[in-house]
Amino acid sequence: MKKWIALALALLISLGAYVAAGPYLTMRGIQQALAVQDTRKLERHVDFPAVRVSVKAQLEDAMARRAGSDLQSNLLGAIAMGVGRSLMAASVDTMVTPMGIGALLQGRKMWKQSMGQTVDGDTFGPAVPADPLATAVHHYESSSRFTATVLDEDGNPVTFIFKRDGLQWKLADIRLPL
Repeated sequence: MKKWIALALALLISLGAYVAAGPYLTMRGIQQALAVQDTRKLERHVDFPAVRVSVKAQLEDAMARRAGSDLQSNLLGAIAMGVGRSLMAASVDTMVTPMGIGALLQGRKMWKQSMGQTVDGDTFGPAVPADPLATAVHHYESSSRFTATVLDEDGNPVTFIFKRDGLQWKLADIRLPL
């Protein structure tokens, strides 16, 4: 009987450790997918629809705040805001997809190669892989929410939010410093 209790306890501890390590495994998966530019692998670790909705909402809010109530109450301003929202939404829908991220990575690879920033110093060698979460500060907010915060070039925080669904963790939101 003691063996069964010990086995159940060991399984419970192992499951807890796996769930606790989940966000770190997801960040490692994202890093590896970016390094080899594998958009399918990236798609396993990122909830693209949720990220698109969040980024659109943040950008729309920032646009409305910058425009102010005077511009929005004006007929031409309202038309311009509508056109701006449509263009912004189309841009986000195009770029926050596995194919959009793949295109960005391909452009980054060509840029890095042209600048000589490659792994082996050879112009035609593989570019230094992207690792946006390398300097991140990690924090559990709850048992199903984990954040990784990095600073942009201006020192503003960009927060990557990971959410748990069952035993799997995915990047579900990116808080931009707008």
